[in-house]
Amino acid sequence: MRGFPFFLVCLAVAAAVFLAARLTNNGYVFFAGYVVLQYVVMAVGWNILGGYTGYVNFGTAGFFALGAYCTVALEKLVPLPLPVVMLAGGVVSGALGLGMGYLTLRLRGAFFSIATLAMAVVAQTFMVNWPFVGGSAGAFVIRPETAEYFGIDYIRYLFLLMLGLCVIVIAVARLIERSRLGDGFAAIRDDELAAEASGVPTLRLKLFATALSGMFLGMAGAPLPFYVTYLDPPSAFSLAYAVNTIAMPLIGGTASWPGPLIGAVLIATLQQVATVTISSAVNLLIVGLVLVGFVIAAPRGIIGWFGLDRRARAHPRRLAVGRT
Repeated sequence: MRGFPFFLVCLAVAAAVFLAARLTNNGYVFFAGYVVLQYVVMAVGWNILGGYTGYVNFGTAGFFALGAYCTVALEKLVPLPLPVVMLAGGVVSGALGLGMGYLTLRLRGAFFSIATLAMAVVAQTFMVNWPFVGGSAGAFVIRPETAEYFGIDYIRYLFLLMLGLCVIVIAVARLIERSRLGDGFAAIRDDELAAEASGVPTLRLKLFATALSGMFLGMAGAPLPFYVTYLDPPSAFSLAYAVNTIAMPLIGGTASWPGPLIGAVLIATLQQVATVTISSAVNLLIVGLVLVGFVIAAPRGIIGWFGLDRRARAHPRRLAVGRT
């Protein structure tokens, strides 16, 4: 299935999901569903860098929080429609990803991962000491009762926006995976030195992956202030975001775009059920137990377990020749 028909299929599935949520006649479905969709965007976005190129990013919470704080800053400066704010948050986080990539992508393996974690710590320290966005005390954001021009409850509006963003992110990830760009990413992941020797512009591709991944993470974080109505550094830079965003693609499988999608839906849904029935304190415990189980039983994740990643692993590498 080519790009545009696949995009139409995604739109149809998204419409069916929204209709099914409305038919439940339960407002909490939208409240919890927003979190599930948020993690779908984050997992698929993280996988563009962490899965396709093999560069594990531990600083996902930094990109996510930057998008959220971009919303807080814009609300104080000039209130804009939320889709525009999400785009702005994506641009800012993508720019951060580009800058971070330029400074750190010459590192490899654990050194790169530690550098991204340090970036998130620096970003959190900056936000703690920036009074304009609330500093350490945090900031309140007033959530409207209904969405302007749509006339629906604002939580449903947030759900709809995140559902649309899911469609875009999944379509882009699939397009990359089946393109020469994806072949270049896979060559970097398999053997970066061999790819570079073959003429693949490795640094250029890694910078693009870092910027695109950061942009999607920032766009996922931009609606957060309207969802929680109060944002402070510990919640915005929560460890749960970093752990979940990395664990979900690993559980689902990083070789192809369905893996992060499956992992995010599975883990985020389990966490929301546990939050209602037990406590939100067990959310990270659930991730840890499931991740350990899959590392032992299915190292390639769910799609690898069922052999659904064969096409991705057997896909011919049409390496893009160029200069770094």
